[in-house]
Amino acid sequence: MTLYWGIKVTILFDSWKTTNWLGYILTLLALFLISTFYQYMEDRRHRFKSLSSTKSSPPPAAVAATTVTPLLVKSSRASSARFATAVLFGVNSAIGYLLMLAIMSFNGEEEVVVVADNSCACA
Repeated sequence: MTLYWGIKVTILFDSWKTTNWLGYILTLLALFLISTFYQYMEDRRHRFKSLSSTKSSPPPAAVAATTVTPLLVKSSRASSARFATAVLFGVNSAIGYLLMLAIMSFNGEEEVVVVADNSCACA
């Protein structure tokens, strides 16, 4: 298996084929935007995860009331953040697998666009 460098490529589906330069450049742009969106959603997921894992300290008046409240009190903010984290994980997994399959077409320019975007976003 080797990388090839050319404009004739099939990506993900038989209907997504490039045969000219315009289609190829638009395909590279689409992959770049999808990869950027993937990084953005990953950042959002980590922020929601940190929101759901942080525990705010109760106000002083509430400390005395905690002795009579049940131990398993659900915070609506934390449960919403956990649900958002789970949804974002599913969306990110799907996008990540699609990007991986696009790279597996073994077109050199596509791999450079996707990998370079991901490495620039991490820096």
